[in-house]
Amino acid sequence: YTTNNTIEGTQMHSIPNLSMPLVADMSSDILSREMDFNRFAFIYAGAQKNIGAAGVNLVVIDKKFLEKSSSTVPSMMDYKQHVSNGSMLNTPPVFAIYVCLLTLRWLKKMGGVAAIEKINQQKAGLLYDTLENIPLFHLPVAKEDRSLMNAVFTMNNEELEKKFLALCKAEGMVGIKGHRSVGGFRVSMYNALPLSSVEALVALIKDFGNKYA
Repeated sequence: YTTNNTIEGTQMHSIPNLSMPLVADMSSDILSREMDFNRFAFIYAGAQKNIGAAGVNLVVIDKKFLEKSSSTVPSMMDYKQHVSNGSMLNTPPVFAIYVCLLTLRWLKKMGGVAAIEKINQQKAGLLYDTLENIPLFHLPVAKEDRSLMNAVFTMNNEELEKKFLALCKAEGMVGIKGHRSVGGFRVSMYNALPLSSVEALVALIKDFGNKYA
Protein backbone atom coordinates (compact mmCIF):
# COMPACT_ATOMS: atom_id res chain seq x y z
CA TYR A 1 0.00 0.00 0.00
CA THR A 2 0.98 3.66 -0.30
CA THR A 3 1.26 5.37 3.07
CA ASN A 4 0.65 8.91 1.76
CA ASN A 5 -1.23 10.19 -1.30
CA THR A 6 0.30 13.46 -2.45
CA ILE A 7 -2.45 14.22 -4.99
CA GLU A 8 -5.53 13.56 -2.85
CA GLY A 9 -3.94 14.75 0.39
CA THR A 10 -4.69 11.55 2.30
CA GLN A 11 -2.49 9.50 4.62
CA MET A 12 -2.71 6.13 6.35
CA HIS A 13 -2.27 6.88 10.04
CA SER A 14 -2.16 3.26 11.17
CA ILE A 15 -0.37 0.17 9.89
CA PRO A 16 -2.73 -2.48 8.43
CA ASN A 17 -2.91 -5.83 10.21
CA LEU A 18 -2.64 -8.47 7.49
CA SER A 19 -1.87 -12.17 7.34
CA MET A 20 0.32 -11.64 4.28
CA PRO A 21 3.67 -9.83 3.87
CA LEU A 22 3.18 -6.08 4.13
CA VAL A 23 4.70 -4.01 1.31
CA ALA A 24 4.63 -0.21 1.39
CA ASP A 25 5.63 2.72 -0.78
CA MET A 26 6.64 5.47 1.65
CA SER A 27 8.13 7.83 -0.94
CA SER A 28 6.27 10.92 0.24
CA ASP A 29 6.27 10.52 4.02
CA ILE A 30 9.35 8.45 4.88
CA LEU A 31 11.10 9.76 8.03
CA SER A 32 8.27 12.23 8.69
CA ARG A 33 6.87 10.21 11.60
CA GLU A 34 7.76 7.25 13.75
CA MET A 35 6.74 3.87 12.30
CA ASP A 36 7.51 0.30 13.31
CA PHE A 37 9.52 -0.97 10.35
CA ASN A 38 9.48 -4.46 11.88
CA ARG A 39 5.85 -4.72 10.73
CA PHE A 40 6.86 -4.57 7.08
CA ALA A 41 8.33 -7.15 4.71
CA PHE A 42 9.32 -4.54 2.14
CA ILE A 43 9.53 -0.74 2.17
CA TYR A 44 10.29 1.40 -0.86
CA ALA A 45 10.86 5.16 -0.86
CA GLY A 46 12.10 7.63 -3.42
CA ALA A 47 14.55 10.06 -1.82
CA GLN A 48 13.22 13.25 -3.38
CA LYS A 49 10.70 14.21 -0.68
CA ASN A 50 12.32 13.76 2.74
CA ILE A 51 15.63 11.96 2.25
CA GLY A 52 17.56 13.92 -0.36
CA ALA A 53 17.80 14.61 -4.07
CA ALA A 54 16.03 12.77 -6.88
CA GLY A 55 17.87 9.77 -8.29
CA VAL A 56 18.15 7.70 -5.11
CA ASN A 57 15.75 5.11 -3.73
CA LEU A 58 15.69 3.67 -0.23
CA VAL A 59 14.68 0.01 0.09
CA VAL A 60 14.21 -1.83 3.39
CA ILE A 61 13.68 -5.59 3.08
CA ASP A 62 13.11 -8.29 5.65
CA LYS A 63 15.81 -10.92 5.15
CA LYS A 64 13.33 -13.80 5.10
CA PHE A 65 11.21 -11.99 2.51
CA LEU A 66 14.31 -11.33 0.41
CA GLU A 67 15.01 -15.07 0.22
CA LYS A 68 11.75 -15.49 -1.70
CA SER A 69 13.12 -13.38 -4.55
CA SER A 70 12.62 -15.00 -7.95
CA SER A 71 15.67 -15.74 -10.09
CA THR A 72 13.67 -15.08 -13.25
CA VAL A 73 13.42 -11.30 -12.83
CA PRO A 74 15.98 -9.02 -14.55
CA SER A 75 19.05 -8.28 -12.43
CA MET A 76 18.13 -4.59 -12.03
CA MET A 77 14.86 -5.67 -10.38
CA ASP A 78 16.41 -8.41 -8.26
CA TYR A 79 17.01 -6.95 -4.80
CA LYS A 80 18.96 -10.02 -3.75
CA GLN A 81 21.59 -9.07 -6.33
CA HIS A 82 21.59 -5.46 -5.13
CA VAL A 83 22.19 -6.61 -1.55
CA SER A 84 24.94 -9.07 -2.49
CA ASN A 85 26.69 -6.31 -4.45
CA GLY A 86 26.55 -3.76 -1.62
CA SER A 87 23.95 -1.62 -3.43
CA MET A 88 26.48 -1.09 -6.22
CA LEU A 89 25.15 -3.44 -8.89
CA ASN A 90 25.50 -0.45 -11.19
CA THR A 91 27.33 2.87 -10.80
CA PRO A 92 25.84 4.63 -7.76
CA PRO A 93 24.76 8.31 -8.02
CA VAL A 94 27.43 9.54 -5.62
CA PHE A 95 26.37 13.18 -5.33
CA ALA A 96 22.70 12.32 -4.75
CA ILE A 97 23.75 9.82 -2.07
CA TYR A 98 25.93 12.48 -0.43
CA VAL A 99 22.94 14.84 -0.33
CA CYS A 100 21.06 12.07 1.51
CA LEU A 101 23.89 11.91 4.04
CA LEU A 102 23.66 15.66 4.65
CA THR A 103 19.88 15.43 5.03
CA LEU A 104 20.14 12.60 7.53
CA ARG A 105 22.73 14.53 9.53
CA TRP A 106 20.35 17.50 9.59
CA LEU A 107 17.50 15.26 10.72
CA LYS A 108 19.63 13.88 13.55
CA LYS A 109 20.59 17.42 14.58
CA MET A 110 16.89 18.37 14.66
CA GLY A 111 16.30 15.61 17.20
CA GLY A 112 15.51 12.70 14.93
CA VAL A 113 12.24 11.39 13.55
CA ALA A 114 10.33 11.79 16.83
CA ALA A 115 11.17 15.50 16.96
CA ILE A 116 10.43 16.15 13.30
CA GLU A 117 7.07 14.37 13.66
CA LYS A 118 6.02 16.89 16.32
CA ILE A 119 7.02 19.77 14.06
CA ASN A 120 5.12 18.23 11.15
CA GLN A 121 2.02 17.85 13.31
CA GLN A 122 2.34 21.47 14.37
CA LYS A 123 2.66 22.69 10.77
CA ALA A 124 -0.26 20.65 9.48
CA GLY A 125 -2.44 21.43 12.48
CA LEU A 126 -1.90 25.16 12.10
CA LEU A 127 -2.81 25.13 8.40
CA TYR A 128 -5.84 22.84 8.71
CA ASP A 129 -7.24 24.73 11.72
CA THR A 130 -6.93 28.01 9.82
CA LEU A 131 -8.65 26.66 6.70
CA GLU A 132 -11.48 25.13 8.75
CA ASN A 133 -12.32 28.53 10.21
CA ILE A 134 -12.50 30.41 6.92
CA PRO A 135 -15.73 29.64 4.98
CA LEU A 136 -14.09 30.68 1.71
CA PHE A 137 -12.03 27.47 1.70
CA HIS A 138 -13.14 23.85 1.63
CA LEU A 139 -11.26 20.83 2.96
CA PRO A 140 -12.38 17.76 0.95
CA VAL A 141 -10.55 15.17 3.06
CA ALA A 142 -12.02 13.79 6.29
CA LYS A 143 -10.11 15.02 9.33
CA GLU A 144 -8.92 11.55 10.35
CA ASP A 145 -7.47 10.91 6.87
CA ARG A 146 -5.68 14.21 6.26
CA SER A 147 -2.03 14.12 5.31
CA LEU A 148 0.68 15.76 7.40
CA MET A 149 2.72 16.18 4.23
CA ASN A 150 0.22 17.44 1.63
CA ALA A 151 -2.74 19.63 2.55
CA VAL A 152 -5.36 19.80 -0.20
CA PHE A 153 -8.10 22.42 -0.24
CA THR A 154 -10.42 24.16 -2.71
CA MET A 155 -12.62 27.18 -3.31
CA ASN A 156 -15.98 27.35 -5.06
CA ASN A 157 -15.05 30.48 -6.99
CA GLU A 158 -12.64 30.12 -9.92
CA GLU A 159 -11.87 33.84 -10.07
CA LEU A 160 -10.98 33.94 -6.39
CA GLU A 161 -8.76 30.88 -6.89
CA LYS A 162 -6.81 32.82 -9.51
CA LYS A 163 -6.55 35.84 -7.20
CA PHE A 164 -5.33 33.68 -4.33
CA LEU A 165 -2.65 32.03 -6.47
CA ALA A 166 -1.56 35.44 -7.78
CA LEU A 167 -1.33 36.79 -4.22
CA CYS A 168 0.73 33.80 -3.11
CA LYS A 169 3.10 34.27 -6.03
CA ALA A 170 3.45 37.98 -5.28
CA GLU A 171 4.42 37.06 -1.71
CA GLY A 172 7.01 34.55 -2.92
CA MET A 173 4.91 31.45 -2.25
CA VAL A 174 4.94 29.13 -5.26
CA GLY A 175 3.94 25.54 -6.00
CA ILE A 176 0.57 25.87 -4.25
CA LYS A 177 -1.61 25.08 -7.25
CA GLY A 178 -3.24 21.66 -6.90
CA HIS A 179 -2.39 18.69 -9.08
CA ARG A 180 -3.83 18.98 -12.59
CA SER A 181 -6.05 15.92 -12.04
CA VAL A 182 -7.89 17.40 -9.04
CA GLY A 183 -7.39 21.18 -9.20
CA GLY A 184 -7.70 23.45 -6.19
CA PHE A 185 -4.66 23.95 -3.99
CA ARG A 186 -2.00 21.75 -2.47
CA VAL A 187 0.49 22.78 0.19
CA SER A 188 3.38 20.35 0.60
CA MET A 189 4.94 20.42 4.05
CA TYR A 190 7.85 18.02 3.85
CA ASN A 191 10.43 17.82 6.64
CA ALA A 192 12.66 20.60 5.31
CA LEU A 193 9.84 23.18 5.22
CA PRO A 194 10.14 25.30 8.39
CA LEU A 195 7.19 26.18 10.59
CA SER A 196 7.78 29.85 9.75
CA SER A 197 6.82 29.19 6.12
CA VAL A 198 3.46 27.74 7.17
CA GLU A 199 2.93 30.66 9.55
CA ALA A 200 3.52 33.09 6.67
CA LEU A 201 1.02 31.24 4.48
CA VAL A 202 -1.54 31.15 7.28
CA ALA A 203 -1.25 34.92 7.74
CA LEU A 204 -1.84 35.38 4.01
CA ILE A 205 -4.84 33.02 4.06
CA LYS A 206 -6.40 34.94 6.95
CA ASP A 207 -5.94 38.29 5.20
CA PHE A 208 -7.42 36.88 1.99
CA GLY A 209 -10.34 35.38 3.86
CA ASN A 210 -11.11 38.65 5.65
CA LYS A 211 -11.04 40.53 2.37
CA TYR A 212 -13.22 38.22 0.27
CA ALA A 213 -15.39 36.31 2.76
